[in-house]
Amino acid sequence: MQTPNIDRLANGGVMFTDGHASSATCTPSRYALLTGVYPWRNKDAKILPGTAPLIIDTAQITIPKMLKVEGYYTGVVGKWHLGLGNGLVDWNENVSPGPNEVGFDYSYIMAATQDRVPTVYLENGLVEGLDPNDPIEIDYENNFEGEPTGKDNPELLTMKWHHGHNNSIVNGIPRIGFMKGGDKAKWSDVDMADHFLGKAQNYVKKHKDKPFFLYYALQQPHVPRTPNPRFVGSSNLGPRGDVIVEADWCIGEFMRTLEEEGILENTLIIFSSDNGPVLNDGYYDDAVERIGNHDQNGGLRGGKYSLFEAGTRVPFITYWKGKIEPKKSNALICQLDILASLAELTGADVKDTDSKELLSVLLGKSDKGRDELVLEASSCTALRKDNWLMIPPYKGPAIASQVNIELGNSEEFQLYDLSSDLEQQQNLAKTNPNQLDVMIGRYKSVVGEFKSEVEALELK
Repeated sequence: MQTPNIDRLANGGVMFTDGHASSATCTPSRYALLTGVYPWRNKDAKILPGTAPLIIDTAQITIPKMLKVEGYYTGVVGKWHLGLGNGLVDWNENVSPGPNEVGFDYSYIMAATQDRVPTVYLENGLVEGLDPNDPIEIDYENNFEGEPTGKDNPELLTMKWHHGHNNSIVNGIPRIGFMKGGDKAKWSDVDMADHFLGKAQNYVKKHKDKPFFLYYALQQPHVPRTPNPRFVGSSNLGPRGDVIVEADWCIGEFMRTLEEEGILENTLIIFSSDNGPVLNDGYYDDAVERIGNHDQNGGLRGGKYSLFEAGTRVPFITYWKGKIEPKKSNALICQLDILASLAELTGADVKDTDSKELLSVLLGKSDKGRDELVLEASSCTALRKDNWLMIPPYKGPAIASQVNIELGNSEEFQLYDLSSDLEQQQNLAKTNPNQLDVMIGRYKSVVGEFKSEVEALELK
C-alpha cells in the first residue's frame, strides 16, 4: 500500500519517532490537543456517546481561542467527538455550546464519529439540509417504535457488525445509538472524505489572504471504513487499506490547494493521529483476515485502548516548506505541547496548562523534547520519564479480546527501558527497584495516588 503524500510530509519535514497522542483513545487525546490539558484531569474526557455535552469548558483556553486573540481566523472541519450542548440537545435547533463557543470562528463537523448517530453534518451549530417537517430524534438507550436495527434486521445491512454497532441503520450500516427522522440531512458515507476535503479547501481559499488556523480532522481510517468507489480495491488490505489510500489522497489534494493558492511556504502543517492502530473495531471488513504478516504496530506492543507504546506513540510530522529542514527526531513530544508551542510562534500568552513550549523541537532546530509525560488509556495512566516507562498495577483484563489488543493491565508494577527494549518484553520492576522508586515518586507528585480499579472498557 502506497502513501506518497504522507511520505512527502515525512521526508520533507521533521518525522518524530517518539511523538505521542496524550491518550490511546480519540476523545481524550483531542481534548488534550485543543486545550493543552491532560485528559485524566477531566473525568468526562473519555469516549463519548453522540449525545454527550461539550467537555471543554467555554472559559477554558484552547488553541483556536488563543490564536483568535492574535488575529487568526480559526476553523474546524471533520470529526469533532468532544460533546455538544449541555446534555439535552435539540438537533432541530442551533446546537450550542460547541466548537464555535470554544474558539472556532467556523465549524463544519460531524457531532461524534462516523459510526454514531446523529449521522448528519453541522455547520456552525446547525444541521445542514434539515427538513423541518422531518425532525431528528436521537436516543442512546431506547429505540424508536418501528425503526429497524442492525441487531433485529440483518437483511437490511450492507456491512455486518461485529461488536457494539447494532442499533439504527443508515445507508445499510448499523450504528451506535438510535435515530429517527432527518432523512434529507443524512450524510453519504462513501462521499464523506471528498465532502470534508472540499470544505477544508474552500476554507483555505476563502481565508488565504489573512492569518488562519484550520483543524482538519479526517475521519479515515475510523470505522465504518467506507471508501469512495474509486478507491475500492486500491490496496490489497480491503476497506481498511483502501480508506488509508483515500486519506493519503485527501492530504495530497489539500497540500496541492495550499500550493496553488500560493501559501504553502507560509504554512506550518502538523500531521498526527489521535490514537494507535486497531484492526477490527466493530465491523466485519476483512481487516484481520487481510493483514497477513504485516505488523501495523511497527514492532510496538499494544494498540488503541492500550497503555503500551502502540496505544499513544503515533505518526507525528511537522512540515513547513522553506522553514523546516528534513530530519528524523527522537525527541519526546506530545500533541499536548502544540498549544504552548503555537503560543510561542505567534506571541500569545498562555498559562496554567500541561502544555510544554517545544517550538524549536517542532521546527527541527532542537532535539530536546519533554523530560516526562503522563499517558492515558481508558482512565488508566502511566508515566514516561526519559526513556523509562512505568505502568502502575491495574486489576482489569490483560487483553481486550474483541479487538485482540493487550491493554497493559497487570496486578504488578511494570517498568520498561525503551532505549533498549522498545518492544516492552522485559519488565524491570523487580530487577531495578531504585528506578521503580524514582518513577513511583514522580508519578505520585504529578498524578496522585494509584487507583488499581479500572473502568469497563468501551470498545466504540
